[in-house]
Amino acid sequence: MPRDYYEVLGLERGASEDDIKKSYRKLALKYHPDRNPGDEQAEASFKEAAEAYEVLSDAQKRRTYDQFGHQGLGGPFASGGFKWSDFSHAGDFDDIFSNLDDIFGGGIFGDIFGGGRGRRRSGPQQGEDLRITLPLTLEEIATGTEKKIKMTRLDRCDDCTGSGAKAGSQTTTCDVCGGTGQVRQATRSLFGQFVNVTVCPKCQGEGSMIQEPCPRCGGEGRSEKQVSLTVNIPAGVAEGQYIPRKGEGNVGRRGGPSGMCQVFIQEVEHDQFERHNNDVVYDLPVSFAQAALGAEIEVPTLGGKAKMKVPAGTQSSKIFRLRGKGIQDVNGYGRGDQLVRVVVWTPTKLNKEEQAIFRELSEHENGEPPEGGKGFFDRVKEVLTG
Repeated sequence: MPRDYYEVLGLERGASEDDIKKSYRKLALKYHPDRNPGDEQAEASFKEAAEAYEVLSDAQKRRTYDQFGHQGLGGPFASGGFKWSDFSHAGDFDDIFSNLDDIFGGGIFGDIFGGGRGRRRSGPQQGEDLRITLPLTLEEIATGTEKKIKMTRLDRCDDCTGSGAKAGSQTTTCDVCGGTGQVRQATRSLFGQFVNVTVCPKCQGEGSMIQEPCPRCGGEGRSEKQVSLTVNIPAGVAEGQYIPRKGEGNVGRRGGPSGMCQVFIQEVEHDQFERHNNDVVYDLPVSFAQAALGAEIEVPTLGGKAKMKVPAGTQSSKIFRLRGKGIQDVNGYGRGDQLVRVVVWTPTKLNKEEQAIFRELSEHENGEPPEGGKGFFDRVKEVLTG
């Protein structure tokens, strides 16, 4: 007599349908023959778990079993003679083993007892995806822009309108798959009959064959064309992000749907600004006189020019913040700032009069520099996090 089915699945008698399915999935994974080649005990445990699931997953059988035990079920469930032909829940394999294709190669549970699924659907197949790199300046990224891209892709053939057949040519049913687009291969094992369904290798899943192919596309139903694609770029995009355009990739063979076009963003290096997330950094050269006496200076920004006051006594590497002059956040959470880093410019060529002025300045108390302090990167960090 078989073991108690609840014991087999490691469950209490009040277990839910979901608990029963989860427990069976776990045991089926553990004892599957592909994971335990040549292990007769694992095969027996695999079959025992299937028998328990057959009864407990069926509401009527479960009620009978709960009331009368194995004898109440009769037949193989009473004597322990369960066969795979007694398994009436073959459709459940699509759910229970839906994540096992990668583990077991997609075959053994693909079509149990003739009722499963193939790896690819029959009929015209989808075209390939395309990937395009789109260079953008920081100015374009800051506010968003619209770009028109010229590209070459496989589009529907004009001569045969995508059918792949020469004008007036007939199509015939594929003699390998009989028009289904699939071929089925049945094998038998101790678990019963298993059927593996794959796309027909002759007609590539289309179910029909062209007698005379189109001379322009060679029967593909598609040919290379140059097309224009308009893409709206939102503000704040960054290097490596992409904009998906469904249906803008290569068209499929012989009337198949088009794939996707992925427009990847590439930031063009700027000659004045350096990007840090949504902020930009700009180096502002000032003279000794401007740094010492103060000045109002016009500085470039991503949106034009802006005036900025440099206070008297400003030191080199001092950082000022121009709020809202950075890059718009891609999710709409405001705009970054522009960080202006002051760089005191040192003249490289002095005439005699200028040299005399600097010597005189160096003799005064304020002519000597102070002791070193925090490094530049510490100051940048303070500004960015302040």
